[in-house]
Amino acid sequence: MNEFLFFITIIVSFFGVILAFRLWDRRGLFVWVGFATIIANIEVSKCVDIFGMSMTLGNVVYGSTFLCTDIISELYGGKESRKAVKMGFFALVTFVVLSQFSLLFRPNEYDQVSGAMHTLLSSTPRICLASLTAYFISNTMDTYLYDWIGKHTRRIWIKNNASTFTSQLVDSILFTELAFAGTFPQNVVLELIVTTYAAKGIVAICDTPFVYWATSIHSKSSTNQS
Repeated sequence: MNEFLFFITIIVSFFGVILAFRLWDRRGLFVWVGFATIIANIEVSKCVDIFGMSMTLGNVVYGSTFLCTDIISELYGGKESRKAVKMGFFALVTFVVLSQFSLLFRPNEYDQVSGAMHTLLSSTPRICLASLTAYFISNTMDTYLYDWIGKHTRRIWIKNNASTFTSQLVDSILFTELAFAGTFPQNVVLELIVTTYAAKGIVAICDTPFVYWATSIHSKSSTNQS
């Protein structure tokens, strides 16, 4: 079931990105980046086995932010895609601050979820600090790489995959080491780096047709407006 759900999550996430783009243009992608960073950082607390490998959840939803920035880079330029990265960074910082305040409230006698919230959100500061660092560095790198590669080739699949595979490697190493070093044995941390990067690689390959799809939608929209 995990493998099936993995690919279903890819399909749902990427179709969600395209729907947001179709409905609200780049503004829809800005919104998607904001809430996807928050969802991914909640999901990452859960460890699962997929294809016989241990990995954390959140890779697909997080990978969809790279799809968003690549679409924005392709259609509107690197400056706009870096704006999306900053919006996601702001959303994640706000989530960390407000989630920690929610834990300070004393529950009343009718509360049924305070314990579960504490379990889920008490690890949030370290995970989100790791995510903030990895997210900002890797996504910013992705936008610059996409622009740089675009100066040497117009092939979208090369720009999309080369920039994403490189930045996702940096992201996987930074996040896993900062979030889990000392919490898990180092051999488990190294395994998580490898498996997380492998999962993100699958996501990166799957997102390429969606960049072409978004480009087609934008081209048709521009033609209709003219």
